[in-house]
Amino acid sequence: MSKNPAQSRRSIWGGAALAAMLCSSTSIAQEALEVWSRSGPQAAETYKAVFEAFTEKTGIPVEYLATVEFETQLQARAAARDLPDVLIYDQASMAAYATAGMVLPIVPEDISGHDQLSEASWDSVRMADGAYYGVPFSQHAQITFIRSDWRKKLGFEVPQTHDELIALATAFATQDPDGSGVDADTYGMAVPGTTDRGFFTWWLSSYMMQRGGSFVEGADGKYAVTVNSPESVAAVEWIQNLFCGSPSLVQPGALTNASATPFFAENHAGIYQTGPYAFANFDRAPGKDKYEVVIAPAGPGGKTTLTERTSIYFGATSSMPEEQKALAEFLISPEAQTLGMTAPGQPVVRLPVNTTLDAAEIYGDERWTVVAEQLEDSELMPSDIDFTTARLDIAETFQAMFSQCTGDIQGSLDGLAGRIADELSMQDALQ
Repeated sequence: MSKNPAQSRRSIWGGAALAAMLCSSTSIAQEALEVWSRSGPQAAETYKAVFEAFTEKTGIPVEYLATVEFETQLQARAAARDLPDVLIYDQASMAAYATAGMVLPIVPEDISGHDQLSEASWDSVRMADGAYYGVPFSQHAQITFIRSDWRKKLGFEVPQTHDELIALATAFATQDPDGSGVDADTYGMAVPGTTDRGFFTWWLSSYMMQRGGSFVEGADGKYAVTVNSPESVAAVEWIQNLFCGSPSLVQPGALTNASATPFFAENHAGIYQTGPYAFANFDRAPGKDKYEVVIAPAGPGGKTTLTERTSIYFGATSSMPEEQKALAEFLISPEAQTLGMTAPGQPVVRLPVNTTLDAAEIYGDERWTVVAEQLEDSELMPSDIDFTTARLDIAETFQAMFSQCTGDIQGSLDGLAGRIADELSMQDALQ
């Protein structure tokens, strides 16, 4: 069996043992519904407004915690057999939480307003065994941000293809687009290359798909490993050249940066592939009039980018099942979805999952039409199986390849493919 450098994290929640422990926890009477989200201060302000509206409407008080150390704090609460009542978090974590017995299955038909959500939204919270473990809350696709002022100054059109994207990124790195008169103080692309939570994998996945490659392919709990296919090897060679070519098109320290936002905001990088949650920050700096958002330029495999979703999960130790359900029903309602887009702070509903709503109309901002269009050509990373270990391993392997620049790409990908296959086999998820 291949050795997996991420194996020690394979089941960070302890799997069946933790599930049994959580099920044996003792319920303690409480008054407020405890709700957690992984959020920074700006998003937290929006959530607070949403929960205040919920309490005003239902009389159910909410005790809310926003934290960026979500997993660490949640693990401590799991060990104490006292999980929050409701978790609002990345869709990518659902399978790990469900497998560990941390979150409860739900029946969509039992949720009032379930029919206002699309089939695709409900499919995103369905596990391989057919059970649903979350309620969809928000959705969006990664999009391409470009410094339009730099692009126009250098005489370039909006890139439509990868060749045009690389030409623009090269110009940003070599032609002094900010007019500072200083060579090499601007870069083509801002890249968040951290391996924390496997974050680099999310950034990589869009370019892998656009180049015709992939990490795995499949559905309904069965996946074939494709990360070492000829198409994927060619895709990785193209991505590696962003880091290792001459000139390098990414910012210094890209492979360790937890956030690339400052490089785009502070006039150092001209292209950034990320989510629309960045609008609020970038409208302040570099300024709304200095950048544009566009559909991903097409590579050999098309324009597909990563779908990102946020879902609502019911904590397994909760003694407030009716209140859990009431909050979920409120959060998917037109009222709460609209409030999640418009309350002061950062939007926590990017594109609404409630199909009766139009994001561009609510925001009064046509950029959301671009996000909605890109969502139609986007794909979700596997969430019906626990892809956590594979995601971490992908991030670490690619980081190592791109930091060395001269490594054996095929050999590295063959080793990675073997480890992913081992992991999927352990879950009976290998096709």
